[in-house]
Amino acid sequence: MNNATEPTSADTTTDSVAIIGLAGRFPGADDAPTFWNNLAAGLSGVTDVPEGHNPDSSLPSHPNYVPRAAVVKDADFFDAQFFGIYPKQAVDMDPQHRLFLEMAWHAMENAGYVPDAAPGRVGVFAGCHMNTYIFTRLAADAEFRESLADSYPGGSLTAEISNDKDYLATRVAYQLNLRGPSVAVQSACSTSLVAISQACENLMARSCDMAISGGVTVTFPQQQGYLHTEDSILSPDGSCRTFDADACGTIFGDGVGAVVLKRLSDAIADRDDIYAVIRGWGVNNDGGDKMGYTAPSVSGQSTAIKLAHRRAGITADTISYVEAHGTGTLVGDPIEVNALTEAFRETTDKKQFCRIGSLKTNVGHLDVAAGVSSVIKTSLALRHRQIPPMLHFKSPNPKIDFANSPFIVNDKLTDWESPTGPRRAGVSAFGVGGTNAHLVIEEAPASESLASPRPCHLIRLSARSLTALDQMSDDLAQHLADNNDLNLADVSHTLQVGRKTFRHKRVVVASDLPEAVELLRSRSPKQAPTVDNRATATPIAFLFPGQGSQHIDMARALYETEPVFAEHLDACAECLTPHLDLDLRTLVFPAADAPPTDRLDQTEIAQPALFMISWALGKWWQSLGVQPTTLIGHSVGEFAAAALAGVMSMEDAARLVALRGRLMQSLPAGSMMAVQLSEERLQPLLPESLEIAAINGPAFCVVSGPSEAVTAFAAEIEAGRHGEGIACRTLRTSHAFHSRMMDAAIEPFEQVVRKIELHPPTIPIVSSVTALPMDAATATDPVYWARQIREPVRFSDAMAALIAQHSGDLVLLEVGPNQALSTLARQQPLDTNRQHVLSSLPHVSQTATDTRFTVTTIGRLWQQGVTLDWTKVYVGELRSRLHLPMYRFERQRYSFETDLQRGKTDRDQNPAASTEKPATSAPKPQPQPSPQPAVEVAAEPPVAQQAATTVPQQPLPTHTTSVAQTVIQQQMQLMNQQMTLLNQTRRT
Repeated sequence: MNNATEPTSADTTTDSVAIIGLAGRFPGADDAPTFWNNLAAGLSGVTDVPEGHNPDSSLPSHPNYVPRAAVVKDADFFDAQFFGIYPKQAVDMDPQHRLFLEMAWHAMENAGYVPDAAPGRVGVFAGCHMNTYIFTRLAADAEFRESLADSYPGGSLTAEISNDKDYLATRVAYQLNLRGPSVAVQSACSTSLVAISQACENLMARSCDMAISGGVTVTFPQQQGYLHTEDSILSPDGSCRTFDADACGTIFGDGVGAVVLKRLSDAIADRDDIYAVIRGWGVNNDGGDKMGYTAPSVSGQSTAIKLAHRRAGITADTISYVEAHGTGTLVGDPIEVNALTEAFRETTDKKQFCRIGSLKTNVGHLDVAAGVSSVIKTSLALRHRQIPPMLHFKSPNPKIDFANSPFIVNDKLTDWESPTGPRRAGVSAFGVGGTNAHLVIEEAPASESLASPRPCHLIRLSARSLTALDQMSDDLAQHLADNNDLNLADVSHTLQVGRKTFRHKRVVVASDLPEAVELLRSRSPKQAPTVDNRATATPIAFLFPGQGSQHIDMARALYETEPVFAEHLDACAECLTPHLDLDLRTLVFPAADAPPTDRLDQTEIAQPALFMISWALGKWWQSLGVQPTTLIGHSVGEFAAAALAGVMSMEDAARLVALRGRLMQSLPAGSMMAVQLSEERLQPLLPESLEIAAINGPAFCVVSGPSEAVTAFAAEIEAGRHGEGIACRTLRTSHAFHSRMMDAAIEPFEQVVRKIELHPPTIPIVSSVTALPMDAATATDPVYWARQIREPVRFSDAMAALIAQHSGDLVLLEVGPNQALSTLARQQPLDTNRQHVLSSLPHVSQTATDTRFTVTTIGRLWQQGVTLDWTKVYVGELRSRLHLPMYRFERQRYSFETDLQRGKTDRDQNPAASTEKPATSAPKPQPQPSPQPAVEVAAEPPVAQQAATTVPQQPLPTHTTSVAQTVIQQQMQLMNQQMTLLNQTRRT
């Protein structure tokens, strides 16, 4: 041991990096949870290649053929339509690019962020393996060969950018609209760990605020065995026996992984769900200090590990697990353990305190994706507090002195104990060519899930198709059922702020997890309504009700649970108190033991109470990002509209409404009656003593006047004197509002209005007096606001004018108690496919609570395309993002093989077509989908092109597999020769 003290402060970082999201596909596992389950169960992703799987290949006849493979299932399948990529482009694209693009999307969703709308600058640091897909295509497709050969400067640019490693990271940045650094990283087997280190450096330099990092390796042909040769790094039986005495090489496998990284301090502040923390990283190169270019170096590996320890500011005795590179060769394994031991001995002389293992025993060597896959494995191990078993270990390699090293092989599932400090691990990846990388990863800091005072929560899901939406509903239901300790409020919050909106939308409102699971599985049109709606930024009109909608306990539950609503209601109530000589809240929200009273129905109380509730509701909706494009107020409701639009202040409006109610209350009593006739039919029937007070619908009016006259007219209607089938109903009112019986209130009210400041509306108002847009002259005219007491309420005409302005999508939201205006609005000739009426609060007779009803309305607004600020839904609470099931891609096979098969069929049917040459060697450029937004609005591929992707899978042409096999075998020969030379040197 050279140094038993902690590194100096100059060597430590001021911050660490949090892993907040991850996604991957691996041999035997199509997602990260399955990957972890396989690891914990000690399962291998290496499978037998079915006999006869590649009938055109000559490899199976070779005596050294090993029929084993570690592949990603359906690696050439892709959801091109989701990303707005045309089928022709998808066929041209290296499947590695396609897979990494999907995993980048999933990793961002897993972190709880909308992938193409994440806040701040998001960087991309990633790499991919050599493109073997293009090799197989070049061997099979003469036309493609010719176009690619002429691809620069004027040929097939599409083929070039779809297949070169340079474009992996920038394609993700383009599709996800990411604005941070986007860099392709390549260092062979250490690529993805170096990419993560580069992401950490950029985060520390504040070049980006988040980063997607990882790598992908997919080789073609798929499900292809390999040839084993003496002293090669390839296992003779397809099993990797890392650190074992029988170690004889590895098997190369396919995989893809992506992690989302963020500065730890930011992740904690944003309440992200942290898998693990990267405390330090070290990257270097061996230089020439080794036997050959492909050979490993003890000093090089050791130095990289020491760099990571120093940057982390830790001593090696605090590390309790190392995820080794572990290629499973007799020479490479001792070199790695010697390098680890040398690095650990810098700060500790303890023995056998640190467990060691390698992912390669489970899935083979994933090459470029090996590092990120090991990081994902280790992060999940830290989260589950278990170390998965390393497979195929029986006895240690005799050249490794484990007894005197810090390490012990972890060959069984082990509970990860750490009594003296945080669980901490090291992860290594060493690339051919000498670029070494090592990370120090630590368990996430403790976090607390906080209870929500809100009694119910909105779960919203959306997808591009109903099939995907149903699958996502089932995925979420199963996840909630399997994780019954989740906080439903956090689930709701994550889905609201961390998922992109697509056309098929489903909402569920639940009070607890079991209810959420039940409703998600129910597919009930009432309890889990689903809407197919492409609309975005749908215009919304606020409708403010008039007197008669008030009732005891209106909006009480909302007042008790929504702090913004309560804040505005309290402010309004306090403004009203000196004008009413009472606190309205004591009448609207009476104590349980308060005696019954009808004071709330008295005009002088009812009107201020309605104003208070409507004003607070309007401000609350605005706080959620719901910005009305138009306002309409019915009678006294127009004062709430005026206050919200800035015509008058809330304080002045409260003063006027209190005065208005008091003046009207002081006038002689009268009556009002609803009559089911249009204004045109009703007006000639009225006696001189009665007037039309309101036109509420195309065939629904209210008459007003002396009680005796109203009673007599009602008797005439009921007797059929004015025709059969006319319905009428006397309303429960104390006065004849909007009639000449209100004249005495006009002048004194006008005098007070003249004393306040009036302004043009900042939000358009359709006047319910004139049924016209309220211009500046009208809004600032005291006479208008005084005559408003007397003039008939032309609500139906105002609604007709509003609807005439919106031939397309429109939402009409009643902003007040009860549902009177909602009922009236539905009498208008609406386009019910595009124009929708919603209420803020339930009807007084409904059993639904205010909060459940209002939360449901939030969901329905979202379904109709109304813009909401989801970050404000849980205002006043500290909500956390969670790792929840991600989008269900609907993949199809996109392969040149299907194109070739289709072309062969065409030539068989039309032989002349095969001899005809194009006019130019450069194919026409393919149309590019719009990147903004990256997904939903992209044009759907033409039907003919879609059909082209559904051709059944065909075997590769005979010569294709042999060419690809030759390329891959040649790639390995150089490495095998170097290892042979190294082995011979070691033996001597």
